[in-house]
Amino acid sequence: MIRKVENDPYKSAGVDIDAGNDLVEKIKKDVASSHNKSVLGNIGGFAGMYELSKNYNEPVLVACTDGVGTKVALAQEFNQVDGIGQDLVAMCVNDLIVCGAKPLFFLDYFASSKLEVNEASRIIKSIADACKNSDCALLGGETAEMPGHYVGKNFDLAGFSVGCVEKANIISGDTIEEGNVLIGIESSGPHSNG
Repeated sequence: MIRKVENDPYKSAGVDIDAGNDLVEKIKKDVASSHNKSVLGNIGGFAGMYELSKNYNEPVLVACTDGVGTKVALAQEFNQVDGIGQDLVAMCVNDLIVCGAKPLFFLDYFASSKLEVNEASRIIKSIADACKNSDCALLGGETAEMPGHYVGKNFDLAGFSVGCVEKANIISGDTIEEGNVLIGIESSGPHSNG
């Protein structure tokens, strides 16, 4: 039998454990939809596990972390949080692919003053969708509720991604030279960092 805590220190600090549990239940299906056969374990553990393919001769792991910066404020102002996950994943995945790495997995960090389950689940679904589009698994994440640190309904979002490349195929930029062609692609809208 679980004993009810009268003076729950989390609740008195403004952290809603029940909302966190509700969020996990709400996002399980979306997160699992990004998984592939290399993902070991299920959502909700303390760490994600990913089995590296034996198809590599000299594998080099490539890792990066990034955020969406002030685009969070733009997404909130226009209530367009459904696409912010695409920006977050793209910021990290793009950093991997410019090195020649294939994205393997992604982890997210969502922090707010008060966890709004519906808003957070929309954001995490957009992260899971972007992971599927990038052929990488949403392996895990962290949801932090920090009243007093963030003001009002503000939140922050960051991500971490790992990819792999054969050592012989690493793109370093050392071969760039005058006369190379640079191709620009029209933006689909305001992106993070430009």
